[in-house]
Amino acid sequence: MFPQADQSSDTYEDCKATADWLLAQSAVRPSVGIVCGSGLGGLAAALKDQVAFDYKDVPNFPQSTVHGHAGRLVFGTLRGRSCVCMQGRFHLYEGYSVQKVTLPMRIFKLLGVDTVILTNAAGALNQDFKVGDIMILKDHINLPGLSGNHPLVGLNDERFGVRFPCMSDAYERELQQLALDVGQELGFGDFLKEGVYSVLGGPSFETVAESRMLAKLGADAVGMSTVHEVTVARHCGMRVFALSLITNRAVMDYDSPEKANHEEVLVVAKQRAEQVERLICTMVARMERRHNNNDDDDHDDHHDD
Repeated sequence: MFPQADQSSDTYEDCKATADWLLAQSAVRPSVGIVCGSGLGGLAAALKDQVAFDYKDVPNFPQSTVHGHAGRLVFGTLRGRSCVCMQGRFHLYEGYSVQKVTLPMRIFKLLGVDTVILTNAAGALNQDFKVGDIMILKDHINLPGLSGNHPLVGLNDERFGVRFPCMSDAYERELQQLALDVGQELGFGDFLKEGVYSVLGGPSFETVAESRMLAKLGADAVGMSTVHEVTVARHCGMRVFALSLITNRAVMDYDSPEKANHEEVLVVAKQRAEQVERLICTMVARMERRHNNNDDDDHDDHHDD
């Protein structure tokens, strides 16, 4: 059964109550938050010393209704770094308000997360992209947001962030470069791309005219998630990295016999999931090393003084 549309916004106190409940249930204090898209929830299995919660058991938390989304919140360590991982996310087409869809980002912030990594399955608009490519997001087009369905509409709580947050730097440049470097080292160069992601409300796939319009606007891939979460994560001051697994090609020709479908999305996600997981696991390990190196540099500078 689908949830009823909910236009209410969860308050800071609601989010803090959920975060406090989770912190009381787990000794993990996550610095990295990971959101797994359709068919990519296996990443959570890489976490060590897991403590997992079904979404239905977490106070104030929505529930995932989409096939391919397990609906669990998993705490643990990934390559030595404390993480919290969402196996499945929430979407506008499930009947949730955009505020409810993005609630986990605010909870991440109150858990102590400073970096968010998001994955999704997307359709290719860029004719140079192939099914199975991994696209690193360098920017997005928020069509629902431009038409007023924006997660920051309403009263702003300064405890989360400023009234008018900047989005020109939504995706952390350093993390994009790290992903490209790691991808080359792992031998993923042939299918690792960069591009612009456009979000639509769904749940129907795009018409030919809609796909052509998005391509003309500069979008390389299209999907039904991620951008709302990115917006709130940046509002909360967290660093963001996101990637799309290209699981189908948007139909751009009226004579094409191709038809987009969710089953195809899950099949391709399963085939490429291992490489996505290796990329993110290596990135997390490298982020930790870079952080430690910076700490060492700071320590050395202090010692020289």
